[in-house]
Amino acid sequence: MNELSLQTSTREEMVDITALVQNAVIESGVVNGLAICFVPHTTAGVTINENADPDVTRDMLHKLHRLIPQEDGYLHAEGNSDAHIKTSLIGSSEQILIEQGQLVLGHWQGIQFCEFDGPRKRRIIVRIVSFA
Repeated sequence: MNELSLQTSTREEMVDITALVQNAVIESGVVNGLAICFVPHTTAGVTINENADPDVTRDMLHKLHRLIPQEDGYLHAEGNSDAHIKTSLIGSSEQILIEQGQLVLGHWQGIQFCEFDGPRKRRIIVRIVSFA
């Protein structure tokens, strides 16, 4: 199991972590298997989506912000209820197949860490499972 660290810089952002996960696969030596990415935070998540055009992540964050605004009469006293809701919608884990030592992703796909209550130092746990 690998634990990756990430420092986010704004309250809400999406960070491409594809290379970090691929490096974990390479270091593991697994040729065929599964990479499980888990974010152990209640206000941050992980998703797979396009990583070629930064407007995609901007649009996703914009829509999430409009659907779930930061202030909306929430009862949770910490002021980050919106982040909890966004994290539940996005999810806290992803599974990616590994073939020939490479992550199996579509041509435009990448793994995105989703920050909803930053900036913070965050963790991503990556577990590589071999099918051998």
